[in-house]
Amino acid sequence: MSLPSSVDVAIIGAGAAGLGAAHVLNGSGLSVIVLEARDRLGGRAWTVQASPDVTFDVGCGWLHSAEQNSFVAIAEQLGFELNKDLPPWRERAYGNAFPQSERDDFMRALDEFYDRLSEAAETGEDRPAATCLAPGNRWNPMIDAISTYVNGCELDEVSILDWDAYEDTNTNWRVRRGYGALIAAYGAPCPVAFNCNVTLIDHSGKRVRLETSLGTLAADKVIVTVPTNLIADEAIRFSPALRAKVDAARGLPLGADDKVTLALEDAEVFPKEANLRGATMRTKMGTYHIRPFGQPCIEGFFGGTFAQELERAGDGAIAAHSIDEISGFLGNDIRRKLKPLRESRWTLDPFARGSYSHAMPGHAGDRAVLAEPVDGRLFFAGEATSANFFSTAHGARDSGERAAKEVLALMAKR
Repeated sequence: MSLPSSVDVAIIGAGAAGLGAAHVLNGSGLSVIVLEARDRLGGRAWTVQASPDVTFDVGCGWLHSAEQNSFVAIAEQLGFELNKDLPPWRERAYGNAFPQSERDDFMRALDEFYDRLSEAAETGEDRPAATCLAPGNRWNPMIDAISTYVNGCELDEVSILDWDAYEDTNTNWRVRRGYGALIAAYGAPCPVAFNCNVTLIDHSGKRVRLETSLGTLAADKVIVTVPTNLIADEAIRFSPALRAKVDAARGLPLGADDKVTLALEDAEVFPKEANLRGATMRTKMGTYHIRPFGQPCIEGFFGGTFAQELERAGDGAIAAHSIDEISGFLGNDIRRKLKPLRESRWTLDPFARGSYSHAMPGHAGDRAVLAEPVDGRLFFAGEATSANFFSTAHGARDSGERAAKEVLALMAKR
C-alpha cells in the first residue's frame, strides 16, 4: 500500500511484534499502518523454498515452549500443520563422532552447569554465565558452544539473571510449511507499506513525525518493534534523543546465529530427524540436523563469534565449512552427496544486524527499560522487550500485543 501522510498509529516493523500489534488494533476504529523496510513480512522469520524438495526456515524454526506459545493457536486457526516430534538435540545421534558414553557424560556436565547457574541467579547478583562453569571441566568448550546456539554469543557475554528469567517448558514443536510462512500468513491481513525504511522518529512536536524512504508521515502514536541493534547503532534516530533507550538496546545486543541447508543425495540411506555433532572439545563447531521432516537435506547451525567469522568469510563459507565438518565426521565419501542450497548471514542483514537478543552481564533489567512507553506517544515491542520469552517469535508477537493494548488503554482513558 502507499504511504499516507497521517495516521493514528504507525507501527515500525512487520516482524512478529509489529504484526501482533497490528492485529490488536484491527477493528479499533483507528487508522493504522505498519512500516516495513523489507519487501516481505516476517523480519527474522523467513521461510524459503531452497529447492523443489526442501523447505527451509532461514530464521526461526522452532515453536519453543509450545504449551505457552501463542503461535500454536494461530497455526491451528490458519490450517498450518504442527509437528510435535521431539527435537533431535539430546537423542537420535548419528554416526560415531560422538559416542553414547561421551554424550551421556556431556549431558551430565551440561545439566550440572544449568543447576549451578540457577543457584547463582537465586542470589540476585548478576554476573557472566561463564562463571558457572566448573573449572577445568573437559566439556566447558562444548557447553560454551551450546550458549552460542541458545544466546547467539559465548557465556562470558550472558547475564545469569537474564538467562534464568527465560521460561522454557522444554516442549519444542515445528511448522511443516515453515515458521516464517506461518508468520507471513498471520500478517497477510495487516496494512503494510513495504520498502519503507524509517530513519528518524521526531517526537518534538504535538504529533510524531517519521522520516522514511517513502516520505514523511505524521502519527499520534508510534509502536517501535525494530531489533535492538538498529536502535543501538542509531540507524533509527530519535529527536529529541532517547539515551535511556539507546543504552538499554546496547545492553541487549543481538547475537549471531546462522543456518545452512545442504541437499543430500541418496538421502533415504540416512535416518530421518537425526542429530550430528562431534566431540570436538571446542566452541567453534556446528551442529547438524539430518533430514528434518524427512527432507533430502542436512541443516547446519552455527552461533557466536564463529558464526560471525564465517559470515565475514563471504557468501558460501558457512556451507563450505559444513561440508568439511560433516565429511570429517562421516568420511570423505559423503562430500560428493552434499550440495549447498541456502545459508543465512543475519549480522550482515541491514535490517536485523543479528539474530536475537541476549542481556549482557549487569543488564538484565534493560528489557523493562526498553519496553517502557515514552510520553504516552512512543511504545516499544519486539522480542528483546519480553521479560520471559525473549529471543523467540512468540515472545515478539506477545510484546506487540502488549504495546498495542497500552496504546488502546491510553486512548480510552483520554
